[in-house]
Amino acid sequence: MRIGIDFGTSYSAAAAVVDGQLELVRFGEERQFRTAVFFPEVVPDFDDFVLTPALEAQVETIIRATRADERRTGRTPRSEGEVRRDAIRVVRRQWMEERLREAASSSVASFQDALFGEEAVEAYLEEGTGNLIESPKSMFGYKLDPRVRKTIVSIAAHILEHVRLTATRQFGTPVREAVIGRPVEFRSSMGPAGGDQALGILREAAGIAGFDGVSFLEEPAAAAMHYHLSLAGRQRALIVDIGGGTTDVAYAELGAGQAPVMHRSWGLPRGGTDLDVGMSLHAFMPLFGKDVAGVPVHHFVEAASVHNLPKQREFRKQDYRRVDEPFASRLRALQGTGATTRLNQQAERVKIELSGAGEASASLDFIEPGLAVSAGGGDFHAASEDFLDRMARLLDEARVDIADAPASIFLTGGTSRSPQVRDRVAASFPGIPVVHGDPSLGVVSGLAQAALLPVSSNVSSAS
Repeated sequence: MRIGIDFGTSYSAAAAVVDGQLELVRFGEERQFRTAVFFPEVVPDFDDFVLTPALEAQVETIIRATRADERRTGRTPRSEGEVRRDAIRVVRRQWMEERLREAASSSVASFQDALFGEEAVEAYLEEGTGNLIESPKSMFGYKLDPRVRKTIVSIAAHILEHVRLTATRQFGTPVREAVIGRPVEFRSSMGPAGGDQALGILREAAGIAGFDGVSFLEEPAAAAMHYHLSLAGRQRALIVDIGGGTTDVAYAELGAGQAPVMHRSWGLPRGGTDLDVGMSLHAFMPLFGKDVAGVPVHHFVEAASVHNLPKQREFRKQDYRRVDEPFASRLRALQGTGATTRLNQQAERVKIELSGAGEASASLDFIEPGLAVSAGGGDFHAASEDFLDRMARLLDEARVDIADAPASIFLTGGTSRSPQVRDRVAASFPGIPVVHGDPSLGVVSGLAQAALLPVSSNVSSAS
């Protein structure tokens, strides 16, 4: 069986067309799940310690050193059994410390015990140990050393396997193929090469996850296929998909029962997670000394970027003991396990509330009793201004490039829920009707339709 998978930056979903009807894969009671995975830490057990030849050699070295020290100092020699027991204790303690270091440095520990979605975040915050990986897609296009790349592939594989096995159970038949959505332009530090790497990671991960074959379809093209089915007449439409990590635009000829034709596409590697970071930096980080305490700004960016593992590690390595109070104590608290995740959750919630209300507040009791943030509409504007301006420039580029004005604009993606985002899209194409699709399911619905088609002909293209 072949399904469509929307492997999103913030949320992921899957669907298939069964007997002519769209069926969404259910993850528990939900139609999608947060793209997050939690791996409990492997805690070594002393009972696993075995004296291998190499460890036995370490014991003998310690015994010899002990005897030499006794002779040099003139102490009464201890019994052979006592000296050997002490030497074994030293070697076993060193062995345990090494196992703990290995577990702490590996984000792929205990894959068999992985949790996904909101359950992953809750387990991480409750247990206070282990590894939480959020939005791994954000890292696919960045330069990765071999060890980190292997980790990212393993994480992606576990997410895709979670999707495949859940779909297999729901549909009652083995799921072995998929059409996976991809942005027009991945978030990347390497230009086009980053996009190639990202697709390579997804292909490799899909193979590990048990898929025999996968193909890729640009996410706005998938949304276009979904919109296409609702159009009785033929028209040219602009598809705008604003997700958590990227904003994608496509110009397509759709409807009237004919094959959809994609004419152009444009991409911006920015999305809703950038709004979260903006809200965190503007409304939350001043409480931690941003622009006041003399701490470099990039430290606050690293703390706010919960989707970026290297940045999170850099933030947690910093020493804030010489920073003035109360900022030193707050920054050290923010370095604690789960604290940046909690802060990001609050920033995301405040962002959502401010998109439809004049004010919002958030408690930061997990940092300091009584600490709280109060934000208003001006804070949302300041936090979202950069993203909205970038999005508007992308839409301006699309308007200039297309030959004929679209008959309609189809707007989808999780970030399209924001009234401010919707208003900015409408302002870029005055007089053109905007059709609001399901923010969460516009892309995955189209991917499910694409899964019915031959791999080489999901959507036809025209220059």
